[in-house]
Amino acid sequence: MSGPVSGAAGGSSGGPVVWSSDFAGLAPAVAYAVWRLRQEVFVVEQACPYPDLDGRDTEPGTRHVVLPDPERPDEVPVLGYARVLDDGDTWRIGRVVLHPAGRGRGLSGALMKACVALCDGAGSETGAETGSGVRRDVVLDAQAPLAGWYAGFGFAVDGPEFLEDGIPHVPMRRRG
Repeated sequence: MSGPVSGAAGGSSGGPVVWSSDFAGLAPAVAYAVWRLRQEVFVVEQACPYPDLDGRDTEPGTRHVVLPDPERPDEVPVLGYARVLDDGDTWRIGRVVLHPAGRGRGLSGALMKACVALCDGAGSETGAETGSGVRRDVVLDAQAPLAGWYAGFGFAVDGPEFLEDGIPHVPMRRRG
């Protein structure tokens, strides 16, 4: 299933339209563009060879958050992407990436707002609540220089800095 994420930028506001889908709802061309973008940025640009295809993309609770490029759908079909994982007691946002053509235009904010809205239950049949009706925390591992940016979405550093693939990261949490 896929569709626009409520509470995210886009639609009638004139901003970018961000949508989400489970794995089965991703068109093959979109899935390919997502994985290519992740490879181009994380593996090539950031010089971090790692096993990107980790098995979590296909999990039933995973939501793929996609920012298409309406101006150049054939050239850059996916301008931005993130995934929201269902980790049981928490939601986990990861693989947040923006194509170089989309940087400096405020689009990463729209992508992150969509992720937060999805975790808060907007535009999702799973919502941000566990079966007990208790809202879940949202966690992510931020590249350390971006911790202040993520703080603008309600995240706070939640542990010591660590290295992942040679890049300093900090765990962050947004309380449910």
